[in-house]
Amino acid sequence: MKFFICCRRGFTLIEIMLVVIIIAALSAMVVPRLVGRSDQAKVSVAKSDIEGNLATALRLFELDNGFFPTTTQGLEALRVRPAAPPTPRNWNGPYIEKDPVDPWGNPYVYESPGKHRPDYDLYSKGRDASSPDDDIKNWE
Repeated sequence: MKFFICCRRGFTLIEIMLVVIIIAALSAMVVPRLVGRSDQAKVSVAKSDIEGNLATALRLFELDNGFFPTTTQGLEALRVRPAAPPTPRNWNGPYIEKDPVDPWGNPYVYESPGKHRPDYDLYSKGRDASSPDDDIKNWE
């Protein structure tokens, strides 16, 4: 019987370096395209909430009760029947399932009647809550 001794050949340093260089080159092309997409996605979610989800919930509340929640009642009136006057008679909520917070974890700002619109103003203070430059609003 013949026994064959198999030799295992490992990777050379050049082969390993070549793989590392290829991975680095691919990363250099992909990463810059993904950076900043997170903020764009958060802005899109906030716009969707303001112009779609919360706007629909507010309209349903208004259809059921004949008025929008007051500033004092706030958006919480969409989750829990408000006790503050005017008390809604036909509250059929909850109109939303989760707390109305923007993608940055801050509550949406709600005022009714609005300063910019006759029914209500609704906006997010954006990523930088201290600067009005990045606010996402339901007017303009």
